Amino acid sequence: MTSQQALMLYGSNISYFTGKMENYFRIRGIPYRFKSMQFPRMERQLKREIGVSQMPAVQLSDGRWLTDTTKMIEWFEAGFSDNALIPSDPAQAFIAHLIEDWADEWWWRPAMHYRWHYTEGARFASWHLATEVMGSIWLPVWLKRRLLSQRQRRGYTVGDGLTPTNIPAVEAGVRRLFGQLQEIFSARPYLLGLRPSLADIGLAGPFFRHFALDPVPLEILRQTAPAVLEWVARLWNTTQEDLQGDWLATLPDDIKPLLRDIGAGYLPYLTANAEAVRDGRQRFDIQIDGIEFKNARYSRYRVWCLNELRERWLGLTDEAQKTTQDLLAGQGAWDAMWQPRELPLLPNQEGDLPFRATTKMIGVY
Repeated sequence: MTSQQALMLYGSNISYFTGKMENYFRIRGIPYRFKSMQFPRMERQLKREIGVSQMPAVQLSDGRWLTDTTKMIEWFEAGFSDNALIPSDPAQAFIAHLIEDWADEWWWRPAMHYRWHYTEGARFASWHLATEVMGSIWLPVWLKRRLLSQRQRRGYTVGDGLTPTNIPAVEAGVRRLFGQLQEIFSARPYLLGLRPSLADIGLAGPFFRHFALDPVPLEILRQTAPAVLEWVARLWNTTQEDLQGDWLATLPDDIKPLLRDIGAGYLPYLTANAEAVRDGRQRFDIQIDGIEFKNARYSRYRVWCLNELRERWLGLTDEAQKTTQDLLAGQGAWDAMWQPRELPLLPNQEGDLPFRATTKMIGVY
């Protein structure tokens, strides 16, 4: 695409998923123009064009609209002759997809916690959003900031399973992730080798616009994981010309702790969420990896995410299936991917992505 054909990216410049999509466009050299999504003015238009009101949304030069970062990236990738963001080894490709999904759907809660639980984070984010995406609303900025803070806490932190009792354990999990990534990025520039993969782009969601931006987690990164901060900046500065490095010949051992945490936390959460949807419970309690989440919100979209992981594995060759099953089983991350066996999906759920969504993702800022 030429600069005259640049697409429009609507979102927020402190948004989890908007930052992920921007990282992808920059790496691939896809020209885009960013525009802050205005609420509530755009809600009706988004529901008409893509079925739901969520960010980011992309409008192509031919007028079509797109949604859902994972499916948008897949759609754009299909237009490139090389598939440099996906490892050529099918087992490693599956792991890249798994990490991307984990980054999208598991780390949003801790990211939102640090942004809205602490005064420093809420002060920064509420002012920014009040003047960026709510700029057209004729209310005093101080009132918009208060309403935003209340909405985000009610919907995405204390309103979604976080309690004074489990916050220390949740924060300990974040510090563990920082330490794991510090080890990885001290050894090589990207997760799976000398060039970025879909896994790196997925982790850009929680890191670029949250952990490496919001004041409280940023200071933790500065003090404990400077190599992770380097990776965040390196990924943002990566261009199409940098997609020439080699993948690692085999999956490195330092990725296995991430898989263990996926098996201990994320996949059991997807299981509990699917069971809640199946049973018609919009709220559910669950103990995951020693952390008890109370009154968590159910998500039909995450039922579809679990089904996508299963479908990706079923699409592998027999050899790659065995390799990934053995790897995941060794890290305690296999059995949970298949519970419950029957998933409560809606008819043709998300079958029209990236052009139209069936269910709304968690709308995080």
